[in-house]
Amino acid sequence: MSQSTGSQSGVPPPVDPALEAPPLVACRSIVKEYPGVTALDGVDFELRAGEVHVLFGENGAGKSTLISLLAGAQEPTSGEILVRGQPVQLTSVHRARALGISAVFQDFSLVPQLTVEQNLLLGAEPRRHGFLDRQAMRREAQAILDRLGFAIRPAEVVQHLSRAERQMVEIAKAFRTEPSVLVLDEPTASLTERETEQLFALIGSATARGVGVVYITHRISEIRRIGDRVTVLRDGHVVATVDGKSTSEDRLVELMTGRVIQDIYPSIAYQPGEVVLKIEKLTSQSRSVEDASIEVRAREIVGIAGLIGSGKSELGRVCFGLEPVASGRIWLHGQDVTGLTPSAMLSKGFFYLPPDRREEGLVLMRSCRENIALPSLRNEPIRRGAFLSIASERSLVQRLTERINLQPARPERDVGSFSGGNQQKVLLAKSLTRPVKLFVFDEPTVGVDVATRVAIYRFIGELCANGAAVLLISSDLPEVLHLSHRLYVMYRSRIQAEFSGADITEQNVLRHFFERRAA
Repeated sequence: MSQSTGSQSGVPPPVDPALEAPPLVACRSIVKEYPGVTALDGVDFELRAGEVHVLFGENGAGKSTLISLLAGAQEPTSGEILVRGQPVQLTSVHRARALGISAVFQDFSLVPQLTVEQNLLLGAEPRRHGFLDRQAMRREAQAILDRLGFAIRPAEVVQHLSRAERQMVEIAKAFRTEPSVLVLDEPTASLTERETEQLFALIGSATARGVGVVYITHRISEIRRIGDRVTVLRDGHVVATVDGKSTSEDRLVELMTGRVIQDIYPSIAYQPGEVVLKIEKLTSQSRSVEDASIEVRAREIVGIAGLIGSGKSELGRVCFGLEPVASGRIWLHGQDVTGLTPSAMLSKGFFYLPPDRREEGLVLMRSCRENIALPSLRNEPIRRGAFLSIASERSLVQRLTERINLQPARPERDVGSFSGGNQQKVLLAKSLTRPVKLFVFDEPTVGVDVATRVAIYRFIGELCANGAAVLLISSDLPEVLHLSHRLYVMYRSRIQAEFSGADITEQNVLRHFFERRAA
């Protein structure tokens, strides 16, 4: 009697080879301890070939610690890491790369004094007759950048690049070879929609070839777009591993925080007052800003959106005196302040929050207390005649750390040891140490988790409600769409369009990202 074919024959259905094979990388009962802190406690994690596995959690949950172990930057206190089923000792980044694990960290590993091409090929420079072949290096670097669609000159010195451009160079380094495991830590934090789409296309191409991607993000929309599985970490423990496509946004946030967050974006009343900042036909000396004119009123949030290189960040820097003015005028409370220094702007009630907290916003080797108090060392109550009152400084900082909900509330701890979200909170607290009427926030939520993002949005809303003028510069399109009362779009150094109210839509804004206004 012949047997029928198919499932009734007793023959098992075909198995997905990616599920049958051992994981590309697996962590078993990983523990990582620092003096007084357990960053990871019994963590299990697996990455399969061809998948994007998202690590999701609040700042300080252990995500960055876990990927630093996978990348060989640190070693676990206990537990086991396996690559393709075999236990390994990842004693260095070089060792991890030799096993096919390549990482792009949020804190860049570039050498600022070297060129883009030198950074891309560092340690793998082409040689000819025993000497460095600079022409081959230029060709190879250009080919990498062209393949990735990054418009950066290989000969440009890295320290002259914007943060977004440095991010592109870091990504290009990771894609220079063909890794089997790619670790990406907040890779889109400084990228706009267009550059993010380029990156997602690269990730899709890599996973189609069987590359496994470990991806850290705080943007839930990105999980929906590219995530296959999501492992949620909280306080160094794995809370759950869930499906990236079917798990709801509310559920992800609840797993991350342990509580329900109702509204990410606050409702901010629009009651504009007098003009606080007025810019007339402003052109910077570098021509990164050309013929720009904007106004920001009290009790108003004005957004600036645009692609990387559009001039949106440079506009804030020129206004604050960080970049020189070639022509045009800047008015603050009706007073011409064109060309004044940042110190003079600060004394007039203008506070600027830079996009790179580690490079420009904080002194990482000094305490949280010292960082928060820094803008007010010449003011009462900290300044008492020719002396500083440490008691008054501590009292002020204590009040501010409570207001920003710094966790843990340890103001004497070096700010460099804080998580990214807490570092950003310290930067915000600096703005509260003296009277401020105009706040310019440049990428205020870069690299922070959803809960911290919500707190920052409420903080900005409170400032606006209390009478401040707010200029919000951001590459996060939903951020400027939801928070702005009025919105300017910049394109190739110029103001391309202005929108207000119901006209602030994604379609309107994106259309002006890519085309020049008709003359």
